[in-house]
Amino acid sequence: MRKIGIPEIEDIALGAALLGAGGGGDPYVGKLVAIGAIQECGPVTLLDPEEVPDDALVVPIAMMGAPTVLVEKAIGGNEYKTLNDIVSTFYGKPIFALMPIEAGGVNSMLPIAAAARLGLPLVDCDGMGRAFPELQMVTFTIGGASATPMALVDEKGNSCIFRTITNKWTEEMARAVTMACGGSVSVSLFTCEGKFMKQYGVKEIVTRSERLGSAIRKVKEVTDKTPEEEFLSITEGFKLFKGKISDVRREVRAGFNFGKVMLDGIGDYKSQSAYVEFQNENLMAVVNDKILATTPDLICLVDTETFIPVPTDALKYGKRVMVVGLKCFPLWRTEEGLELVGPRYFGVDTDYIPLEERCKGGC
Repeated sequence: MRKIGIPEIEDIALGAALLGAGGGGDPYVGKLVAIGAIQECGPVTLLDPEEVPDDALVVPIAMMGAPTVLVEKAIGGNEYKTLNDIVSTFYGKPIFALMPIEAGGVNSMLPIAAAARLGLPLVDCDGMGRAFPELQMVTFTIGGASATPMALVDEKGNSCIFRTITNKWTEEMARAVTMACGGSVSVSLFTCEGKFMKQYGVKEIVTRSERLGSAIRKVKEVTDKTPEEEFLSITEGFKLFKGKISDVRREVRAGFNFGKVMLDGIGDYKSQSAYVEFQNENLMAVVNDKILATTPDLICLVDTETFIPVPTDALKYGKRVMVVGLKCFPLWRTEEGLELVGPRYFGVDTDYIPLEERCKGGC
């Protein structure tokens, strides 16, 4: 058990933006929401998963929709109380703690804001270890959990609760309501008891985000390595490409940010080319027509000078980035995991091959 204040939020937001693999929303927007909540309500207690009683009610909080929409359609402020009231009334008992559903710029921050405003602790655990675009894409689905009852509320106060026959149906129905509400809403889903959360959750994700953020912030202070070598060391990342963005094609469709970013090589990659395709999160990295990484491994674009992660909604022509691959949580590499989030689910015509195998002999 420890406290999360404003200094910790700065590092968590930075590290989670990397683990978001390009998605999860703008870390700056999420950070402002979390800092505002802590300034008004005080620090948040962060619990180790083992500190949660087996029968305690744990509720993930997140935003759903296209991250680009959230930048212009801000959170109203009463959403968290509405979600808390809906869920606790449905189950007939109080919520013990909140948790993030994924690691990402906004969705790592909003649960902190909700915990501060509701006076509840936050559990150091999530359901992905990264970010994914569809709500059924969590480790809890592999464990057989239902996404519903799922509560949804928009900034105007409209709210509803879903009961569906499969998690995919939850995604379809909630996505339609999200679009009707303007493309961005607050949700709680995959409510579970402590025992199940400890069995299938990705533990210490908040702590990992904080450590990564702190290390990225201090990457240029190291004297025995180059900043790039230090960054790759602390993240255990694989350098896939380094280049200047030559084109970005994106569109908001069915509540998602779809797109492709084209890169012209710089430095050691001069005269080479690459591209990265995304659906909220980066899905595939191709260098010189060779696939070097696919989902569920993490594909991250970072600034070549600061190593600050660049989310898909912040990609701009002329920006110089390094494409980095990170290994995913082991459960995603199982047959059940790949059925949920493997490349073929997203229409990528290749079988999943682990990042480290694709990069054998050097990327």
